[in-house]
Amino acid sequence: MENRVVITGIGVISSIGIGRKNFWEALNKGTSGISRIASFDTSDFPTHNGGEVKDFFPEDYLDKRKTRFIGRTSMLAMSAARLALKDSALNLSSFNRERSGVCMGTTMGETQVLEEINHAWVKQGEKYIDAKLISRYPSYVLASNLGADLKLKGPNYIIPTACAAGNYAIGYASDLIKSGDADIMFAGGADAFSKIAFVGFNRLYAVAPDKCQPFDKNRKGMMVGEGAGVVVLEKLESALKRKAEIYAEILDYSLSCDAHHMTAPESNGIAACLQKALSACGLTPEDVDYLNAHGTGTPANDREECLAIKKVFGERAVKLPVSSIKSMLGHTMGAASSIEAIACALAVKNDLIPPTINFETPDPECDIDCVPNTCRRQKTDIAFNSSSAFGGNNACLVIKKYI
Repeated sequence: MENRVVITGIGVISSIGIGRKNFWEALNKGTSGISRIASFDTSDFPTHNGGEVKDFFPEDYLDKRKTRFIGRTSMLAMSAARLALKDSALNLSSFNRERSGVCMGTTMGETQVLEEINHAWVKQGEKYIDAKLISRYPSYVLASNLGADLKLKGPNYIIPTACAAGNYAIGYASDLIKSGDADIMFAGGADAFSKIAFVGFNRLYAVAPDKCQPFDKNRKGMMVGEGAGVVVLEKLESALKRKAEIYAEILDYSLSCDAHHMTAPESNGIAACLQKALSACGLTPEDVDYLNAHGTGTPANDREECLAIKKVFGERAVKLPVSSIKSMLGHTMGAASSIEAIACALAVKNDLIPPTINFETPDPECDIDCVPNTCRRQKTDIAFNSSSAFGGNNACLVIKKYI
């Protein structure tokens, strides 16, 4: 593991903006991407808002002929990868395609395709299901479609570890470069807005009626969202040789499992992941300048996450800036930690920490510095991107300013 790995390209599609520049500006203005759901009728549900991407037109990024044969999640992922490629100024033809690959995370995969299959089956019967839909559904198509689009013939992985999947994917992609098994990796996560997820989280009584308020005493839940975040990773040596703009360095990452409950978070598992991240990088709590929290806005998640932060960071916990951008984007499922990794990379690049919006009333159980409502100019050299997922899967990506 001798190669240093850096981020040289950023592609993001979110409810607050498409493309690095638009996303970053909206994030630091505290823009909310939450709006009335338009993709399906919510009249039978108690909640009606979500983080849909309303201004996404895949033909702006992809060959229109391709979009007829893929699902929306693949469209989001492939478009974000195209944006990342353009942002990196990378000439793929100058690299060995067999050493250039893809590692993507997802929670739901091509869920909208599954919804089409289900609708046809229920309304008309099994024999009326379009066979082409079956080939578009498996989660692996997300990575294979992206690889085929960019003609990347190297490692091709899909990591479906739910809402921590983006961190898993970026971390593993960085391992492939560090170990010399790949030169270039497109890594991140994607999920399209899903009626299945919306129904499921409503049945868990986990969706807020109008807005997401992480760490607020009166928080009422999360918001279902969608999006994609993809970064271009390459060896530092390669980036310097081609004089690429370097956003940040991937220092290391850590993983843990709560082994506790399928949906309920548990502070000890989260704390173990954060502690592993410190140890893996040889850092102390005082070295960390910013922590991008999982911060869903549900009572249980925020309480347990704050408890974990206190266990690991001790006295530093009350001074450490900890914000949740899900307050603006909603919960983008498998895309969440990849988009949050992008936010961390831009935070260390620009010494600017994004806020937690909708914060109104302090909660004694969440007595952290959540960077309430307004972004903060602050020297930021090390950022932790902490994520958790159903099944108790936790991942923490450590992002460092490149100097």
